[in-house]
Amino acid sequence: MKSFAVIFCFALAVALAVADTCSKPEVTASAYVTEDATVLTMVAFTTQFTLKCSNGVKGISLYAEVEGKSLPAVKLSSDNKYQVSWTDDIKKARSGDYNVNLYDEESYSAIRKAIRNGEDPSSIKPLAVVVLNNPGVYTGPWINSELLAALLAALVSYAAFFAKSKLLV
Repeated sequence: MKSFAVIFCFALAVALAVADTCSKPEVTASAYVTEDATVLTMVAFTTQFTLKCSNGVKGISLYAEVEGKSLPAVKLSSDNKYQVSWTDDIKKARSGDYNVNLYDEESYSAIRKAIRNGEDPSSIKPLAVVVLNNPGVYTGPWINSELLAALLAALVSYAAFFAKSKLLV
């Protein structure tokens, strides 16, 4: 009877562990990136996504990795909506695609263990990847309006002085 209880407990533990794993994930995402940085020092990146698992798992904890930064994925609602947000310095933020790698708890702990042991964590496959596109950040005009006004005033003054000197001669 004891062996049956041990086998039953082991089978139950395996079933619970498998139940929390998302199989064949499908991600639908939308994104927002700060595009006007004329008065800002940081660029904000935000992506919201819905995770659908073929086995119907809901409410799993997710973690994200973007260009070496580890970030939590915040759960927004009970229907598997999540959000990942971060900021970056304007000078460091590049235009183009950012890959947001999503990991469940098991794979994220494997990444942390690999980093702790000095191993390469890139061999651990993400649960899903969300691509966030940054079209670029507008940092203002090439020439400030004050400088342009001063140059135009100097040009008009020069033209007026030159025309006046021709009239007097």
